[in-house]
Amino acid sequence: MTKEKLELVEVSPRDGLQNEPDIVSTDNKLALIDHIVGAGFRRLEAGSFVNPKKVPQMADGDAVFAGLPRRGDVTFIALALNLRGVERALAAGAKEINYVFCASDGFSIRNNGGTVEETFAVWPQVAATAKHGGARLSATISTAFGCPFDGEVPARRVVEVAERCVSQDIFELAIADTIGVAAPSDVHERLRAVKSAVSAKVQLRAHFHNTRNTALANAVAAVEEGVRVLDGSLAGIGGCPFAPGAAGNVPTEDLLYMFTRMGFDTGVDLDRAIEAAHFIGGVLGRTTPGMVSRAPKWPSA
Repeated sequence: MTKEKLELVEVSPRDGLQNEPDIVSTDNKLALIDHIVGAGFRRLEAGSFVNPKKVPQMADGDAVFAGLPRRGDVTFIALALNLRGVERALAAGAKEINYVFCASDGFSIRNNGGTVEETFAVWPQVAATAKHGGARLSATISTAFGCPFDGEVPARRVVEVAERCVSQDIFELAIADTIGVAAPSDVHERLRAVKSAVSAKVQLRAHFHNTRNTALANAVAAVEEGVRVLDGSLAGIGGCPFAPGAAGNVPTEDLLYMFTRMGFDTGVDLDRAIEAAHFIGGVLGRTTPGMVSRAPKWPSA
């Protein structure tokens, strides 16, 4: 019997590292990416093209993309927040760009440099630029479940933003719990609402942070709603400079263990993923939040 496919997108080189106070060298970022590719991941966020003064950890995006392995079977995603970021990503050779919008003005002003309405003003130009540059384009809606500045975010607001995202030619839309406030019931509600509005136009992807220890449960809820693309960050590292108190992403190795046991085919080797989690934990010099990478091997033989 053929197992159902579930794609895990590895975000540790970007979302995982962006909030680290000590700069991780370009060589170590590339070594992490080698570990990730070696484990079997075929899509990963390699870096972001954002203001280096605001996110200094991502200042070497050009060097990271220049040093990436030349693999036709692996997609290296670049994240951008504005047109300039898209142009820089294209110049660096990115073939997939993830463009971030927010569901709340408070976070959008701090993270993207303008209100939600202001950020959408350049969306047609962003999409045209990406297409002209030969990159496929996806979008993420951050703070889709709650905002550290504006509080609760209504589902209808997320749907409104989603509908504006798919007004341009994107292949995928990610719904993100940026600060880790969602419970599974919220995930069911949001995804049902978004699916009914836009799923005929794009595939959906889900992105969860584990601030309140609900990320694994939320991932299951997303899969129950038909999502087959999930983000994870090896070792559970991550956070956001503009989201006070937000913890790391859901640990990829924990997702991998759980969904493999549930019968899904991710194409990723768990032991190699754990090795990658141990590698980045060693680079950072601390115990990381991921559970499976610290647990005894199971089955033991």
